[in-house]
Amino acid sequence: MRFYCTAEHHGVGGPGSFFLARSEKQLPSLIRAYGGKVQLIYLDPPFNTGDSFRTKTEKEETSGMPLFQDDMPEEAYLRWMRTILTGCHKLLAPSGSLYLHIDWRMSAKLRLMLDNIFGQDNFMDEIIWGYKSGGRATRFFPRKHDTILFYRKSRRVYFNIAAVGQPRGPERRNHMKQFVDPEGRIGYSIRTNGKVYTYFEDDPIYPTDVWTDIEHLQQKDKERLGYATQKPEALLERIVLASSREGDLVADLFSGSGTTAAVAMKTGRRFLAVDSSPLALITLRKRLLAAAASPTLLDEPSLSQRSMELHYPAPRYKCDVSWEINEKEISLTEATLNRRPSPLAYAAIGYVKDRVFYPWRTVVKPKLPLQLPLQKKDVLPVVQLVNAYGDQVFFSVKK
Repeated sequence: MRFYCTAEHHGVGGPGSFFLARSEKQLPSLIRAYGGKVQLIYLDPPFNTGDSFRTKTEKEETSGMPLFQDDMPEEAYLRWMRTILTGCHKLLAPSGSLYLHIDWRMSAKLRLMLDNIFGQDNFMDEIIWGYKSGGRATRFFPRKHDTILFYRKSRRVYFNIAAVGQPRGPERRNHMKQFVDPEGRIGYSIRTNGKVYTYFEDDPIYPTDVWTDIEHLQQKDKERLGYATQKPEALLERIVLASSREGDLVADLFSGSGTTAAVAMKTGRRFLAVDSSPLALITLRKRLLAAAASPTLLDEPSLSQRSMELHYPAPRYKCDVSWEINEKEISLTEATLNRRPSPLAYAAIGYVKDRVFYPWRTVVKPKLPLQLPLQKKDVLPVVQLVNAYGDQVFFSVKK
């Protein structure tokens, strides 16, 4: 028996929701549900590069699955971004803010657009994120930075730079003299124009609008998930901590590898994520379920309130599956989804109610043969399988 679910509910991985949809099409329903309630929006849209993006293999010698096309004509791209940015303005709370991550291709045009939608007076910063990775141009100075445009919804904006301060440390600046105060604190002082300036090693120092202390993800970085355009968690952590509080709602309408949602979950925020790629759904699901299983999060008393909901269409893919079953478990021996010879990317077993799937066991790296445990005898067990293309099916199993 086949099921056509439109959502799945996990007891961990949140608190938050993901929608598999194009951002501009999902926005009207998001505005109805969350208008005026979102504290922070981070957007990392396509940069209008004209390129095609795919997942990467572990050795990055060949391309993997297709992710998205970034080849929209400029006029259409700007119309599309105006729709999304206008919707973001409606989603934001009066104390909320928007961070738009872009590069040299569209930063000037989109800043003018944001001035028009948000108002020039609500411009906060043009953040430069500098990095060292990538090729080395010779016809011009190598382009080694992205631009993050930071706008507020209103003068009531919440911003806490103290949340992202770092200890000054032992580095001596401007020929300062080192000393130790009566409490044993190490400090540095300098006299300028008759005034003495004193700093201590444990005094906080705050980031400016040029961020060169956060590295681009390198090829062997442990954070890398094989998802093109993935951003480091340190970048999103700075944004999330400075512009939201615990319990606030953080949104990302181009979820991609799920970095915003992962950082929101780890810092006690709620997340709202949207992406049109089934591979973004696979990546976010795996990433957040794995993060939720960490000892740090398992020890927290609020774990029961960390539910995650994933929403998507219910396509009718064909599925050829072979299994064996006994009183305790189901053993899957063969599985082909949508007639594509592709390995499984995710599997789960649970039950279905009102077209929502509730798993009791998930497997983020399944291999056949695969054993899945049965649970209550009065519940019809349903298996969920997802292949590497993002095709997914739900079916019941019984003797």
